[in-house]
Amino acid sequence: MDIEEVKANFDNKEFILNAVKQQGKLLEFASNELQDEKEVVKAALEQDGESLEFASTRLKDDKEIVLLAIQSAPWTACYASDKLKADKEVIRESVKTYGQTLYFASEELRDDEEIVRLAVSNKGIIIKFASLRLRDNAEIASIAIKQNKIAYHYISQRLKNDEEIKKLLEM
Repeated sequence: MDIEEVKANFDNKEFILNAVKQQGKLLEFASNELQDEKEVVKAALEQDGESLEFASTRLKDDKEIVLLAIQSAPWTACYASDKLKADKEVIRESVKTYGQTLYFASEELRDDEEIVRLAVSNKGIIIKFASLRLRDNAEIASIAIKQNKIAYHYISQRLKNDEEIKKLLEM
């Protein structure tokens, strides 16, 4: 699809809808009105979850839209509204396969054992963005260190002195 043709038809709903069904990221060239049109954005996301970047602010606050994007591009949780970055279901869906999302999660979710456990199980060093309380949790620290030994640098001082934790570094 020719980008110049897409730009020339930026406010033509049928044209843009067809375009984003073929290449989701063409949403970037749609009018603001069409970037705020749920039908158009859903079509783009079904083709490419990364196109969430070009959705309107209003739709980045729509849980259904953000969850659709996360299905194929879990890192796109970074584009979610602050309200959805504090939504446990949204963050859980993302951190299951992309632990780095913990960085974008609300402070409350950075202190949620389930969320942090999921995040560090696939990205150990992300423990550095967990709450201080959870960086002092032996189970979570163990999971993180088993995934990536560098995580040791981000756990509590108390756990750094723990013999069981030190043994994990030798494995």
